[in-house]
Parts: sequence; C-alpha cells; structure tokens
Amino acid sequence: MALQSDSDKQVRLDFDPGSEKQTAPNYTNGNTYPANGTYNDDKYPLDQPTDYDKKQGLGHQEGPHAGGYDPIIDQYSEAEIARIVRRVDFRLIPLCGLMYCVSLLDRTNLSNAAIAGELNLRTTSPDRYSVITLVFFITYVIFQPPTTILTRFFGPRIWLASLTLAWGIVMIGFGFVQDWTALVGLRLLLGVLESGFFPGVVYLLSTWYRRYEVGKRYSIFYLIGSVASAFGGILAFGLMQMEGISGYGGWRWIFIIEGCLTCLIAFLGYLFLVSFPDNKNFRSLIPFLSLEERQLICFGCATTVSYALAYFLPIILDQGLGFDTGTAQCLIAPPYVFAAIIMILTGWFGDKYHQRGACVAFNAMLCIIGLAVMGWAYGDTRARYFGAFFATAGANANVPSVLTYQANNIRGQWKRAFCSATLVGLGALGGIVGSTVFRSQDSPTYVPGLSVAMGSQVVILISVAILTVVFKANNKKAERGERILEDLPSFRYTV
Repeated sequence: MALQSDSDKQVRLDFDPGSEKQTAPNYTNGNTYPANGTYNDDKYPLDQPTDYDKKQGLGHQEGPHAGGYDPIIDQYSEAEIARIVRRVDFRLIPLCGLMYCVSLLDRTNLSNAAIAGELNLRTTSPDRYSVITLVFFITYVIFQPPTTILTRFFGPRIWLASLTLAWGIVMIGFGFVQDWTALVGLRLLLGVLESGFFPGVVYLLSTWYRRYEVGKRYSIFYLIGSVASAFGGILAFGLMQMEGISGYGGWRWIFIIEGCLTCLIAFLGYLFLVSFPDNKNFRSLIPFLSLEERQLICFGCATTVSYALAYFLPIILDQGLGFDTGTAQCLIAPPYVFAAIIMILTGWFGDKYHQRGACVAFNAMLCIIGLAVMGWAYGDTRARYFGAFFATAGANANVPSVLTYQANNIRGQWKRAFCSATLVGLGALGGIVGSTVFRSQDSPTYVPGLSVAMGSQVVILISVAILTVVFKANNKKAERGERILEDLPSFRYTV
C-alpha cells in the first residue's frame, strides 16, 4: 500500500486487508501500527521526541507521532510539517469560529431584542425576562453529554452542521411568536440543539493539534466567536431599522434575519467541515489532506461572568450607566475588542511557556478588578465603562484558557469527548447563575450581581491554586517512578 505525500515521497506499509495490523519492518524495532489508528503506547518508544518535537519544546504528546519516532512523521521536514499545520488552521479555525459566532449570537440576542421593544409580549416583568433567559441553560446542561458523544458517532460535518441548521430554523421561529410562553418553549428547544455544538467543536479541535499547539487555536476560535457579542448590538441596531416592514416590529426582524444567517453558515459547515484525523473513513465534500498527512497530524465558573455580560451588559449600559438605546448597543463592541487582544496574548503565552494555570489566574484577577470598578465607581460613568473592558476581557479570555487547561491534562479519545461535554456543561451552569443575579431592581449599581460574579472569580483562583499543588506533587511522584500518570510513564501534568 503506497501513501503519496505532496513532496512525491512514498511510504511503504506492508498491509494485509484481512489483518488488523499494519507493520513497518523498515522502521523502529519492527513496531506494529493498528490499522484503525489506535496506537499502543506500550509498544512504541514514545519517550524519545523527534527533532520537530525538540524544536517545539515538546515532550510526550498524545497520538501516533506524539513524541516518538514514527515512520510517517520522519518523511517530512519541519517546513513541510508547519505547512500542513497551517492548512489545518485555515480549514478548521475560521469555520468553527464562524459557526460558534452565530451560536453565541442566537443565544444572546434576547437582550438586544428586549431593549429594541421589550418584545411586546408582556415580558416587561423582570422575572419573566429572567425565566426566558434561564430556561435555555436547563436543556443546554442536560443534553450536553449525549449530544457530544453523537459528534463522534455521526461525524463532525454532518452532526455539527445539522445542529446549526436546526437552531437557525428555531431562531427564525422566534420572530413569529405571539406570547412570552412561546419564547420559553423555543429557548428550551434552542438549548437542546446548541448543547452539542461547543463541546463538539472543542473535542474536534483537540484531536487535530499537539498538546502545546492547542492553546492559541482555542483562543483564536473563541475570539472569532466573541465577535457575536462584540458586534451583535450593532447588527441588532441596524435590523431594528426594519421596523414596520411587512407589519413586523424591529425586534422580530432581529430574530428572523439572524436565523437566516445561521442557516446559511450551517450550509458552509456541511461543505467544509472535516472529520476526526483518525477516522479511516475520512470524508469531506471539499478535498483536504491526504491519508499520510492526516496520520502526521493525528496525535464552570469562568462562564458565569461571560454569560452575565452577554445578557445584561447592554441593559447595564442602557439603564445603569444612562446611555440611550443606540449608544448602548454600539458601546458593547470596544470591550470585546480588548478581550480579543487579551485572548490572543494569554493563548500565545500559555503555548510558548507551557503555562495554563497562570493564564487562568491572570484572567480571573483582571475580571475581579473590572467588576469592582463597574460596581463601586459611583457617579463616574467613564470609570464604570472602563471597568467593563477589564471584566469582559478577563471573563471571555478565560474560556479558551480553561478549555486548554483541561485538554492538556487528560488523554484518550472518549475521555476527551466526555470531559469536553462535562466541562462545557458545568460552564452552562454559570449561565444559569449569570442569567439570574442581575436584577432590574438593583439598577443602576447592580452590586449583588457584580458581587456574585466576583465571587465566582475567587473560586477560580482557589481552584487553580489547589490544582497547581496537586499537579506538581503528582509530577514529582512520576519523576521518582512512584506513580504512572494517565496510564503513560512519560506523561506529566501541565500546571
């Protein structure tokens, strides 16, 4: 069986279609390589890094070429490896980020519709608005584990694109509701459909990158998604100007047009998304990587504030800081632009210096400072708005940081799938808290809500401190040969 690379090199693997094993007799110690892409760590010299690994500062990585001599990776120069990784970047990161962008846009546009006309569905009661906001997270949490597992079963292209199309249709339905109770039902359904998307994408990205390459990718992916929060208000303000067209209010057009946009992006996902790199039945409607190139690549508190700001920052700017509706919607964007800068910087720092806990702690402290300024800079509107920059940056930058922190400290495909779903599910619990603690009766200071948000960041700092102590202690035991971490002698936790 001949495998052809872009540089016209060929790798010969003795392959018997009736056998479960492929052998590479011309390579290291006659190791056997399972045909299904599942590699046995006990049979490979994974403790010895390749030249590429050494240059990248990498020790053991998960996967077939994650830190050992491999008959596939040895066929490529460092420049060729970097080129293939860039192709993966251009194919996966922008599209996944764009799909997550409409996901955030569709779940958080309720606040923009609210200040555009309070939906005109007898939702003027603060309790009703909180109920409509909250119910999304009930089904979002409950259905995350099964819907994430289905990503592996159906494949990312079909499953994630189908979810996006389905919730886009639901969003269009938001524009035609006649009673607030119908909004509750649609938000419950939206939670089911969106529950499998974010953990599914996180799981997909984690399978395509090495251990210390994934931090920057998570940051860029989440940055693209955060554009929804940054410019969703400006888009909503523009759609509000459609007031009266076909007899529909401006707030209805926000849901209808954004739902149509989601359906369009779902179609792009169906065309361009790719499967997991270890899938021997790898399919993509648009050609991507050759077989051996895929073999080469194969290897909850933070969200409390981010969700609270997504749902209530426009209202805080409008009612708490005294800006008019149009100004409030436009002023949402600058804090998220600043958050994007912090995301990229912390992602780069974490990958370069192999630090995860430090990035999470830094973002949490930044968020605490911003929340304190927002809540206690009485009478100074400019200072409170400046505080929104720090709070938004710290909260949103911590989402990819926490995801990377988790991904770096576990091994195994199914374990990754389950842990991704669990982590994002716990993050959704932060959405439940965030959607209830900012009450209209606390305007204009919103001190109770801001206090809860600050408390959640303190929990993050304590958790990071505990994990750092535990990880370092376990790493020392592994160095002394007293313990094997994650079923692999060379594995070490990233602190």
